[in-house]
Amino acid sequence: MTESNDIRIEIIPQGSAITPQTNALVESEMAGETEAIKSETKALIDAIKKRAQSEAQSAGTITREAYLNAVKKARTTIEENKLIERDRIEHSFEIVQREAEKNFNSVAKEVSEIGDRLADAAKAAWEVLTAPRPRS
Repeated sequence: MTESNDIRIEIIPQGSAITPQTNALVESEMAGETEAIKSETKALIDAIKKRAQSEAQSAGTITREAYLNAVKKARTTIEENKLIERDRIEHSFEIVQREAEKNFNSVAKEVSEIGDRLADAAKAAWEVLTAPRPRS
């Protein structure tokens, strides 16, 4: 069996819609996600494909080995450079949680103070209403 060093490059025009392959991949792998997330993911995948095709075209005729090395390097770079780091998400959540607790405690304190004032006002009103009146 002879291994071919030819590379077949599929050229997709810049203004084209999402490819059927990308659509099928995203729909199957991200079944539980929202349409907005799926749509953006499809666009990202197709943008990566277009960029790879553009790079391959600009490089001219390349060997199979050079192409595979370029693809491996791109994959490694994408895997190592996370778009959203888990630690940053957790830190942001902690900040939001602390602020929510602080706001809740502040609101609870204000409600308690208003309750105390209303109780004092009700007590004062009751005392005025029930106080003996001088007879004239």
